[in-house]
Amino acid sequence: MPNAFASLMLLIWPFVVWRLFMTMPPGRALIWSILGAYLLLPPQPAAFDFPLLPPLDKTSLPLVTAFIITLFFIDKKAEIFPQSRCAKFLILLFILSPIVTVFTNTEPLIFAQTIIRGLNLQDTIAIPIKQFITLSGFLMARHYLQTREDQRDLLIAMVIAGLAYSMPILAEVRLSPQLNNLVYGYYQHLFSQTIRAGGYRPMVFLYHGIWLAFFVMMSLFSALALWRNETNQSRYKFFVASVYLAILLVLCKTWATLVYAVFIGSCIIILPSAMQLRIALFLAMIACLYPILKTIGIVPVEAILAQAESISPDRARSLSFRFFNEDILAARAFEKPLFGWGIWGRNHLHDFISGDITSVSDGYWVIVLGTFGWVGYVANFGLLTLPLMFLWQHLRRLKRETKYQLFRETNFSIRGGARTGSDVTRNEMSPYVGPFALILGTNLVDLLPNATLTTITWIIAGMLLGHAELLTRSFAKPTSNDALTEFGHRRER
Repeated sequence: MPNAFASLMLLIWPFVVWRLFMTMPPGRALIWSILGAYLLLPPQPAAFDFPLLPPLDKTSLPLVTAFIITLFFIDKKAEIFPQSRCAKFLILLFILSPIVTVFTNTEPLIFAQTIIRGLNLQDTIAIPIKQFITLSGFLMARHYLQTREDQRDLLIAMVIAGLAYSMPILAEVRLSPQLNNLVYGYYQHLFSQTIRAGGYRPMVFLYHGIWLAFFVMMSLFSALALWRNETNQSRYKFFVASVYLAILLVLCKTWATLVYAVFIGSCIIILPSAMQLRIALFLAMIACLYPILKTIGIVPVEAILAQAESISPDRARSLSFRFFNEDILAARAFEKPLFGWGIWGRNHLHDFISGDITSVSDGYWVIVLGTFGWVGYVANFGLLTLPLMFLWQHLRRLKRETKYQLFRETNFSIRGGARTGSDVTRNEMSPYVGPFALILGTNLVDLLPNATLTTITWIIAGMLLGHAELLTRSFAKPTSNDALTEFGHRRER
């Protein structure tokens, strides 16, 4: 059980968030409030559990605090909800569809020795509140992290956090994952899962070693993005940081993140932003369509297992175990396909005597599908994919406008006209969009075998949505050439 210091850290964090917002711009304060809580606060089960409210833990507590501070003290007129009707619809679906889930799961699950209660009116309040808290980081990031400078702030914060976190990571690689037990008085996961390759897989204050490896990988991608796009003397420092974080990622001993790092890291270094965005959207679409592809047998399960067997028999057995469990959990989810089984483990399979859970849910997609059904799945994965789709649409609009601009400039040059600088820059996409899009797309793919969706992922998705809206607004503004063209049309009329 968590000790008193764990409760104290949770208790003082709202004051830390308040201080950050009083001394920093809202965007930077949001970044460090969420990132600091994710890395430093104790993981579950440490939380404050109040009636009718979801537990306030390292994920929800900083979100609630930051949202209250920004909405009531910093910017009372902030436009929290996005401009897109599609985004608004998905947000309402994400928050309110669990109410229907509650009303379709009022019956208890009865076993020989126990009963799992049905959902009741209390859940119609608690679950939507939890869903809104989950989305609050997404909404705040959309409003406060729209510009290129905001994106650079997040990249730098990720690099700094990764470098600072490397010290406890290296300590646990050498001594075994014990920091959470020493500081907060409990062990957050099974110790047997930390033993890898004749050594240990670190966790520090995160839920699992997979989560830690994924965070180090995100820090590595951030350093690579800065190394490629910076033009001043600090570029060399980001290269050194990239090499160091790559070595640290190897020491985290997680095969999936190493594969991601090789492929996605190469894309960040070599490919232009437009191609990076297309790859990210392709990865997101694979994640969104995975349940359908798996159901109709397109996913090459046997080939994937054979490839894993050639790399590591242990990893192949682990992957086979995941595939087996996601199959039986997906079959359970399809018994209530629209709105799912709800919370309290009702989406799992149980022993018919004791009622104990006999299935293991690793992939986030099957958890969402079983808990909230296809409606919840579309809302969840739709919100994470929508920013990538909007940015891709902007690229297409920009390509069409560029062709038209070249044609128009040719006519102007014949008539003695000139091109203005505003035409060049008004629709310019941030060079950091591509790396962030790849990070988001990679995380979406990783939600198939794991449940690595964190507040940082929601922050990145909200930031990309905000940037897409910023580009859309700038795209709609008329340029000087547009005004000249319109003037010419009027004269002809």
